[in-house]
Amino acid sequence: MSTTRHPVRTGVLLWPQTRSWPEIRDAAVRADRAGIDSIWTWDHLNAIVGPWQQPILEGWTTLAAWSQVTNRATLGLMVGANTFRNPGLTVKMATTLDHLSGGRAVLGLGGAWFEREHEAFGIDFRSGFGERLDALDEAVMLSRRLLDGERIVRHDGRFYQMADALCEPRPVQTRLPILIGGSGPRKTLRTAARYADAWNTSGSVEDVVGHDRILRQHCADLGRDPDEIERVLTIDAILRDDPAQATRVLAEHRAANGSDESDPGDLCGSPAFVAERLRPFVEAGFTHILVDTRRPYDAETIERLPEVRALLAG
Repeated sequence: MSTTRHPVRTGVLLWPQTRSWPEIRDAAVRADRAGIDSIWTWDHLNAIVGPWQQPILEGWTTLAAWSQVTNRATLGLMVGANTFRNPGLTVKMATTLDHLSGGRAVLGLGGAWFEREHEAFGIDFRSGFGERLDALDEAVMLSRRLLDGERIVRHDGRFYQMADALCEPRPVQTRLPILIGGSGPRKTLRTAARYADAWNTSGSVEDVVGHDRILRQHCADLGRDPDEIERVLTIDAILRDDPAQATRVLAEHRAANGSDESDPGDLCGSPAFVAERLRPFVEAGFTHILVDTRRPYDAETIERLPEVRALLAG
C-alpha cells in the first residue's frame, strides 16, 4: 500500500489520429472547461493503431496550439520519442510550451518503439531497444540539469555532446516536471526512479503493482523517496449510465481508428462503476487516471470524468 502524497487527478489522452484540427481542439477545450486536470497527446509521425497511412497530427505543435485555447489543465506528450530530437532541443520546446501555457507544461519522455516511422522519415532508431533506453537515460539526465538552470559547460557522453549549453529563459514553473513512460524493469524504471517526477504505465492491478514494486526497489537503491513520483495509469473507459451503450460507443470509436480489438480491462459504464473498478489502483498509489480518448472524442466521457475523480477522492 502506498503512502503517496499525490491527490487524485484525471486526464485525457486525445489521440492525434485525425485530419481535423477543430475536432481535437474542441475536445481539449471541452476537457479544460470540464475541470479535467491534464490533457495529453502522442508523439508519433505515423498512425500507430490501425493502418499506418491514417492521418495524424504532430504532437508538440498540437500542445502549443492547445496552450492558447485552454486555461487550467497541464499539457504534455504521452510520451515524447527521445529518438526524434536532441535533448537540448526538447528542453527548449518544453520551456517554450511552459511559457505559452502559463506554467502548465509536463515533459513526457520515452525510449521510442515504432520502427516504421523512423524508417519512413530517416530517423536513427539506434541498434536496439537497450541502446534506445541507454540514450533515454542520458537524455533525461541532461534535460533535468538544463531545466533546473545548470549551464552544462562540457558533456561528452555516449550519445550526446554539449558545450556551454544553457536553457534561457527558464521555465515558468520552479520545477518543470518530467514524466517517464514505460515499465521496463532494468532500464526504464531505473531512469524513472532516478529522475522522474511522474511515471506512466498500464495493465491489471497485479501488473502495475508488480512494476511499482520494481520502481520502489530502484528508488531504495538510489536513496530516493519513491512517493515523490506521481503514478499515472492509462485506461480505456467510456462513461454512460447504460453499460451496453458505453460498450457500443467504445467499439465504434475503435472501428473509427481502424481497430476492432477489445480488452478485458475496458471500463464501460457509469462513473460509479468505473470509480469502483479503479479504486484498487488508487489504493495502490496510482492516483492520476488517464483515459485513452479516440476520435471522435466522446463528449459525455470527457464531461463526466470529473465525477469519477470526485468518487475516488471521497
